[in-house]
Amino acid sequence: MGTRARLPNLIRSLQKEAQPKPTCQQSLPSLRRAFSLYDQINLIDNVPNDQLRFQRYTDSGFTVNGVDYEGSLLCVGNMLMSWAPKKFSEITPDSLSIFQTVRPVPEILILGCGRYIEPVSPELQRFIRSTGMKLEAIDSKNAVSTYNILNEEGRIVAAALLPYGILS
Repeated sequence: MGTRARLPNLIRSLQKEAQPKPTCQQSLPSLRRAFSLYDQINLIDNVPNDQLRFQRYTDSGFTVNGVDYEGSLLCVGNMLMSWAPKKFSEITPDSLSIFQTVRPVPEILILGCGRYIEPVSPELQRFIRSTGMKLEAIDSKNAVSTYNILNEEGRIVAAALLPYGILS
């Protein structure tokens, strides 16, 4: 009987040895933790040479693709031009009339109001809607950042920008 009593114990000990022992597992790092939002935004620095990229703004102008521009600017896609309005009250349907002929029509017009966000007149809102664009009126500092991001995404975007030093 002594041998029979040992047999079940032997089987149990062999079963325990045959079971795989848990190994120390390390989970892979989350990509959300590996790339911060700052890193994701800085990937935009690698834009093609034919795309406009705002690099800086001042109280009197902007730096685009390494070139300093004084005064207000109008950007349509990757075209950049000087723009007549010197203050927010000078922005009218006439000052934005280029959008009646530009094709393809940009999805959105980013209106850089200067240092502070200004309310857009109903007349100007109607004009912009009549062209088929959406309107985003924000301060010029945030307008250039928004333009960079949307342009880098390949979206058809336009910007009408007063220098940041414009108060109203």
